[in-house]
Amino acid sequence: MHFSLITPTPGHERDAAHEWTGGAYLEHQWLWRFLPAPPGSARSFVFRRRDVDGLPRFYVVSDREPVAPSAHWQVQSKPYAPSLAVGDRLTFDLRANPVVTTRNAAGKSARHDVVMQAKTQLLKAQKLTRWADWQTPDRPTLPDLVRETCGQWLQARCQRLGIALVDESLHIEGYEQHRGKNGELRFSTVDFSGQLQVVDVDALRQALFGGVGHAKAFGCGLLLLRPIG
Repeated sequence: MHFSLITPTPGHERDAAHEWTGGAYLEHQWLWRFLPAPPGSARSFVFRRRDVDGLPRFYVVSDREPVAPSAHWQVQSKPYAPSLAVGDRLTFDLRANPVVTTRNAAGKSARHDVVMQAKTQLLKAQKLTRWADWQTPDRPTLPDLVRETCGQWLQARCQRLGIALVDESLHIEGYEQHRGKNGELRFSTVDFSGQLQVVDVDALRQALFGGVGHAKAFGCGLLLLRPIG
């Protein structure tokens, strides 16, 4: 595996901007240019985009070493074989797409944003149809609802990720809904950060290489770790 940082080549930022398609719906396709593969190949990487001074920086974990398709981009890559041991405590950063899967009477499954699903259930309990109609003081704020529902979502996945969250270290912010051309909700993202303890090395390594949750094609799921201090 390889861990890579892809950035515009200094002095070529304008040319890089012309090549970069931008936007959550096209970034995954654009990154394939750095990891060419035969048509029909399965996704072989997870990534996270962070902008610095208005310029994109892409962190990529892949099974092949990326190669810049032009001189306008540079790739800094290194072998990725994290040294982990049970009991290690590390800081983490994760952008994820927290969803819950439901099934209707016909057995058909569907994924729902955990925040919107919680809103729907709360409104049903209040016998209301719109959030704006709930005017009593007991209505939760959106930040509180995001922290509760998304925190529960991550906590429920800790065992399969091979981790335990360190109490009171978890920060949840940046809840954002991403909509399609017709305004329909396509997916949502939330940023998690904090500290964790390693419980299962193999499970955590699998999460580091394969990502966490859904919407990986939209830049979700890359779990970033670093030593505390």
